[in-house]
Amino acid sequence: MKLPSISFLYELYKQHPQIQTDTRKLKLGDLYFALKGPNFNGNVFAISALENGASYAIVDEPIAYSEPIEHRIIQVDDVLSTLQALAKHHREQFAIPFIGITGSNGKTTTKELVFTVLASHFKTYTTQGNLNNHIGVPLTILSIGTDAQMAVIEMGANHLKEIGSYCEYAMPNYGLITNCGKAHLEGFGSEEGVKKGKGELYDYLRNNNGRAFVMSDYDYLVSMSAGLSEVITYGNKTGTIQADPRTVNGFLQVNFTQGAPIDIIQTQLVGEYNLPNILAAVSIGLYFKVPVDKIKRAIENYAPSNSRSQLIKWKGNDVILDAYNANPSSMHLAIENFAKLNATHKIVCIGGMKELGSTSIAEHQQLIQLLEKNEWEQVVLVGGDFEHCQHNYTFFANAVEAKHWLKAQAFENRTILIKGSRGIQMEQVLED
Repeated sequence: MKLPSISFLYELYKQHPQIQTDTRKLKLGDLYFALKGPNFNGNVFAISALENGASYAIVDEPIAYSEPIEHRIIQVDDVLSTLQALAKHHREQFAIPFIGITGSNGKTTTKELVFTVLASHFKTYTTQGNLNNHIGVPLTILSIGTDAQMAVIEMGANHLKEIGSYCEYAMPNYGLITNCGKAHLEGFGSEEGVKKGKGELYDYLRNNNGRAFVMSDYDYLVSMSAGLSEVITYGNKTGTIQADPRTVNGFLQVNFTQGAPIDIIQTQLVGEYNLPNILAAVSIGLYFKVPVDKIKRAIENYAPSNSRSQLIKWKGNDVILDAYNANPSSMHLAIENFAKLNATHKIVCIGGMKELGSTSIAEHQQLIQLLEKNEWEQVVLVGGDFEHCQHNYTFFANAVEAKHWLKAQAFENRTILIKGSRGIQMEQVLED
């Protein structure tokens, strides 16, 4: 059956509101969207999906089928654009705050904190994990139930016009850019390209009477957000809401100095670089009139996971595990924070960075120069373009080799920083 209209598909979606793109995760009654990419073609699995309980299969290639299931195969021109159009149609049914979050560093942690605060008072839906791309954003939107009072949508990007395309179907009426740093330079071309790409969120808000929450210590965000109908500011030294960071027992403590009816929030996050993430969550909570005690309790109870700003015990050592991802900006912040940490016997284990294009070797060499400015018990460099840099540190080609070295050292009573890009999988160094 050829799809007559998005409205027709939306009626099917209302009857079968669970979307699946992977037959291995299929549940009875799901709508199966046969997405395809360079290394996979979901159309091949359409019949299998129907046989395993999918209510309908949406395909964009001819499918050989038997007559009894003909009405359950819906033919479209392009499955991905159909999924995105369905997401937009669903989004248009809501008249609630949709908060779009993007940035070079900290967007997932900020998203989690904002969600935690809003969910303490409202029925809130958000991006699961880091489903923040051209497939994940529409799937996130389509996961939002009719009982929603708030939605928080994370948007990732590695090239220009990507954030703008997400806004067309996410239609955020509020937005937040955590920062613009040296991330995905291969796709954006330069730091100015990063600002332009992330700034597409502000552009959409500006053109649609939207509002933004802005870290006003970053002058470039203040400039980029000029002209929006409303800007809510926060910062360490500037903004309506201000606070100072401290490290207490290894964790970030936020001491509010202006604009918030809160004295102190003791977090379970490592690193003073998480201050803007906390301030964003507090600012959004206060803006939407979440009770102050709920804001404080929600943030203090939030425990990071998935190798993001975690402080863990490992074989008699304190380990700062921040290995979900890395770029030059986040690496510099992590190393500088670790250098300031009141601890002895510090060991640095960092993995290479990805998607930096022609600047990659130079960016890795700059990290080495930063490391050389501080005293460490040991420095271990793993993979990536560290291999092509000049240094006197221990180097391993991959995290598994580093794991064997670390195990052989039998360290105790050390403080260890572990950070690297997702492709290096630095968390492996802690595996038995």
